[in-house]
Amino acid sequence: MQFMRVEHAGFEIDHRVSVGSTNEEARLLAEQGAEDGTVVWADMQTAGRGRRGRKWSSPIGNMYVSLLLRPLCVVSQAAQISLVAAVGLGDAIGQFIAPERVTNKWPNDVLIDGKKAAGLLLESSANYTSKINWVIVGCGVNISSFPKIADYATTCLCDAAERPIEVEELLLRFIDCFDQRYSTWLASGIAEIRKSWLERGHHIGKEITVRLPTEEKRGIFEGLDADGALILALPNGEREFVTAGDVFAAI
Repeated sequence: MQFMRVEHAGFEIDHRVSVGSTNEEARLLAEQGAEDGTVVWADMQTAGRGRRGRKWSSPIGNMYVSLLLRPLCVVSQAAQISLVAAVGLGDAIGQFIAPERVTNKWPNDVLIDGKKAAGLLLESSANYTSKINWVIVGCGVNISSFPKIADYATTCLCDAAERPIEVEELLLRFIDCFDQRYSTWLASGIAEIRKSWLERGHHIGKEITVRLPTEEKRGIFEGLDADGALILALPNGEREFVTAGDVFAAI
């Protein structure tokens, strides 16, 4: 497994040709004591994965990267980093196309023209008091190709921008944008990040179906609460606060 190490904006980037999973490589580095700001970037993955263990298609030409962070916070606060990363990634993608074409799909997708272009996977470790040891932000972006998925439409950044885009070009812009948003979160909490996410929120004010592990619920997507949970207005007038699930437009 060949790799090259470079630094950018205070982040140390380990560039690998091929790995099983960048998140797994980052986890191993974390357990070996790697510092906050370590980044694992691979040209391809042989065992890439998304949320709930789903396989993530990982051919050469797309971006596969995992950021290792060591924030001084507890588990419930660390979950907010998913929103931080989504907003930062949207900022970066919006530098290649008109920003209004970029939207956020709760909980962890970034869309272009309503089609999935990127996904995020957050993993963490905490001690017995729930204080975070480390957080890994895994990010996969369809740059030059995209898989066909039964449940929703997909696209890639090159098609949207109508020009070739180098992976490194997006990676460095993502690191810059993430760093700005992450610094805001560390200094001021989730409020500004939440506001930015909602400005790009997909399906807000519309009827959606939320697929949970054991059931599905339908209602109006009212927005996010102060901690980033999805607010679902149910047909019976009650509100439900969802912290994990898959969202689809109601049919």
